[in-house]
Amino acid sequence: MFKIGVVNIDTSHPLAFSGILLKENRARYAAIYNDGFREDDEVDGFIKNHGLDKRFYSLSEMADYVDIGFIQGCDWDTRVEQAVPFIEKGKPVFLDKPVAGNIADCKKLKKLADSGAVILGSSSLRYASEVSDFLALSEEERGKTGNVFGTVGGDEFNYGIHIVETICELIPNKPLSVCFVGSANIDGKVCETYFVKFEHGVTATYNIFMGTGQPFEIVAMTTKTTYQFRIDTGKIYKSLLDKICDYMETGINKMATVNQLIDSIMILLAGRISREKGGGEVNLCDIPDDDPGYDGALFCKGYAAAASKIYLK
Repeated sequence: MFKIGVVNIDTSHPLAFSGILLKENRARYAAIYNDGFREDDEVDGFIKNHGLDKRFYSLSEMADYVDIGFIQGCDWDTRVEQAVPFIEKGKPVFLDKPVAGNIADCKKLKKLADSGAVILGSSSLRYASEVSDFLALSEEERGKTGNVFGTVGGDEFNYGIHIVETICELIPNKPLSVCFVGSANIDGKVCETYFVKFEHGVTATYNIFMGTGQPFEIVAMTTKTTYQFRIDTGKIYKSLLDKICDYMETGINKMATVNQLIDSIMILLAGRISREKGGGEVNLCDIPDDDPGYDGALFCKGYAAAASKIYLK
């Protein structure tokens, strides 16, 4: 059983992940470093209730103690900095979604990966059984994919990344451009539509309904038929954790590459730019280096203000 060192427990993911891992007996949360918004009572509660060994106040020291780092704070702007101590010790690191929020951090992640760092991630939906079952079908059987349509609720980045990563898993082609199509405003809630072009003529459309809970729905049209499925969110965390455990046990990485994870971020950045311009196609390669991206610290502040204490029991 390998040991996980978690960096921040801002979201509910460490709580949910730990419960699953303790049942599977393949890995466990063993140590914690916390400089997020969760206070000492919740950190102590997580340590006690989930059998962690100790709390560290140095990322470098925790990296020595564990086998892998899980970066799970809700400020994505700190992901790269927090990952580096593990990478420097030759340890793999899992970056919870989204792996980055701007071009600069995407480039840093790519440079680290090109230098040999093992960076795993990100959205659990990418590894959903419904997605893997579709991809397990031979192209001869399912046909060639022409368009994928996906839905998501919540917000355009922290939740939007889920559906974009799912689409990118279903379409192996390189994404090229994004166009904001338009929006609906129903009772003050906004639903936005984006159109993505990939290499070799493949396209995708995704809808984000802000401020509403929505199912993750996929429609994939192929040259032979149309596939439609709804992601069972009750199974996605286990699917993700199984992939991580498989890598740790075998050394064979079947998870998304850093370049693939970055592609999903770039799609959302290009879509935002297109919307701000009132529509029109935005090439991913044309996103400027100084694009502000999405503000992780601002998101974290809002998340913290709305958060309840979930780690005491």
